[in-house]
Amino acid sequence: MLDFKSILKMAVVSLKINKMRSMLTSLGIIIGVSAVIIMLAVGSGASKKIASDMESMGSNLLIIRSASAKSGGVRMGMGTKPTLTMKDAQAIEDKARGILALAPYSAESKQITYGNQNWSTSVAGTTMSYFMIRNYEMDSGRGFIQEDTKNGTKVAILGQTVASELFGDVDPIGKTIRIGNIPFRVIGLLKSKGSSGMGQDQDDIIFIPITTAQRKVFGTDFPGTVAMINVKAQNDEVLSIAQEDITSILKARHHIGAKQDNDFEIRNLAEMQETIKSATKTMSLLLGAIAGVSLIVGGIGIMNIMLVSVTERTKEIGIRMAIGAKASDIRIQFLIESFLLSISGGIAGVLVGIAGAHLMHTFAGMNIAITFSSIILSLGFSACIGIGFGYYPAYKASLLNPIDALRYE
Repeated sequence: MLDFKSILKMAVVSLKINKMRSMLTSLGIIIGVSAVIIMLAVGSGASKKIASDMESMGSNLLIIRSASAKSGGVRMGMGTKPTLTMKDAQAIEDKARGILALAPYSAESKQITYGNQNWSTSVAGTTMSYFMIRNYEMDSGRGFIQEDTKNGTKVAILGQTVASELFGDVDPIGKTIRIGNIPFRVIGLLKSKGSSGMGQDQDDIIFIPITTAQRKVFGTDFPGTVAMINVKAQNDEVLSIAQEDITSILKARHHIGAKQDNDFEIRNLAEMQETIKSATKTMSLLLGAIAGVSLIVGGIGIMNIMLVSVTERTKEIGIRMAIGAKASDIRIQFLIESFLLSISGGIAGVLVGIAGAHLMHTFAGMNIAITFSSIILSLGFSACIGIGFGYYPAYKASLLNPIDALRYE
């Protein structure tokens, strides 16, 4: 029996003799592996971007919004009927179980000026708890204190985009801006959060105390109302309990009967996050499966070429058997040739895939995440393809009769 080193050397020599055919045979594997790498990179990148966006929004969140108003039988959309109040928020905070933090919230678009600079942005009235709930962090200055909310103080905390547009490189802390015609003193600057999953700039915003917004900035026919109430549960295990308690509290406060429609809506962001993550994971698997089909096609190409090679080298196989090579030696040699074709194509495919993924990131702006596991998976799959699809040609070669093989022309 020939030693493995000799068999490997013969397999390499055989592939070198037909360099162009070997390269073309590996092309299917190269395309398949590169497609797998690119698809998984795009899928993983999308998953990480969504996870990052969800983290920036906060975790274990419940968003309570006002009900939909109706005009002439037409539903105007959620939040168009002001049914939530500051007293509702206080009742929820006092009575609902499992609540870690709560913050009422209302926002309107306003024109902001500082000196000869102006900017149109969203002005949000809320409390200091909102920053903890939605994972905002202070970059400089301070946040709201209890006296700001109690007295309706005219102070503001700026997002990075607003600060950049109004002040450039100047420190905004202590400066006075105007929201409409009302002067506000800047007391804080937030760290940048970037864009949300919907593409909204989370830094293009100004925060003011909720009481200041209600009394001095937002005109309303319903004093004390808020657009929404943000609730952060202590953990995901008590999230459903908190939601049930909030529903019961608001039904009782708003005198809603068992058969009546609620005049509020509770959105469970945890459920939305899980749904999005699940959909993204499914899409990543689907993309990987589609790319995997290319690998199988490449494997079929390897099997076809190896069958042709067995036919072309029938006389050579007969000579080797005649001088002492066993059937297992022939089988191993052709399996090694098939494996080398596949794994070399796999390595080239990984390099092409990595380059392709970076090109998609550079020119298409897509988020990518190339993981070590995706590379190992692709190489492992390509190796299995080489062995799996190369086995039949190798087995066929090992069954040849030496005498018949020597007579073959």
